[in-house]
Amino acid sequence: MDGVLIDSNPTHVAVWLDYLAAQGLPSEGIDTWMSGKRNDQIMRILLGESASDEVVFAHGAAKEALFRERMAPRLEECLMPGLRPFLDSLAGLPVGLGSNAEPQNVDFLLDTAGLRDRFQAVVDGHQVAHPKPAPDIYFRVAALLGVDPGRAVIFEDSPGGIRAARASGARVVGVARSGEQLAGTDLTIRDFTDPALRKWLADIERT
Repeated sequence: MDGVLIDSNPTHVAVWLDYLAAQGLPSEGIDTWMSGKRNDQIMRILLGESASDEVVFAHGAAKEALFRERMAPRLEECLMPGLRPFLDSLAGLPVGLGSNAEPQNVDFLLDTAGLRDRFQAVVDGHQVAHPKPAPDIYFRVAALLGVDPGRAVIFEDSPGGIRAARASGARVVGVARSGEQLAGTDLTIRDFTDPALRKWLADIERT
């Protein structure tokens, strides 16, 4: 979801920095290592493994409430370019969403942006035993869709997500707004307007 359906990572980083500063917690380098991780994973890195589940959850929930507050007025402009037409082009195909994002954030995006009906299966990192970079999320999405994971195409933007997608046996499209080639992907695009995507998908369909 984050970094694929919506260009939200800059907002996530800014909110984390502000939230952690207000709490007197360290934030050095968080912009480089937070991507693709669940909030509980992030908070345990910052607080240590001895932190209670209640404290970890409270920090994560407070940060995400601030994120949704800041993102709400900018949601449409932050959707990935070409997303809506691309999803329209997938009508009739099984489409799922697998994300380490908090369930409230998943609901916020799908409902506020009116995208829920585009996905026949939605799985977050709290619905599986192991979140990304384990492939559990993608195995569950594929099972709910009735799809062989080896015949799926997964869009990812983070190293951990790419590892999870690759471990599931699927083809992997990287989404990098910077234009850099993402390691471990079969194709990397800037966004859903990239003409290389349509050609690549057409080639897969023929084979």
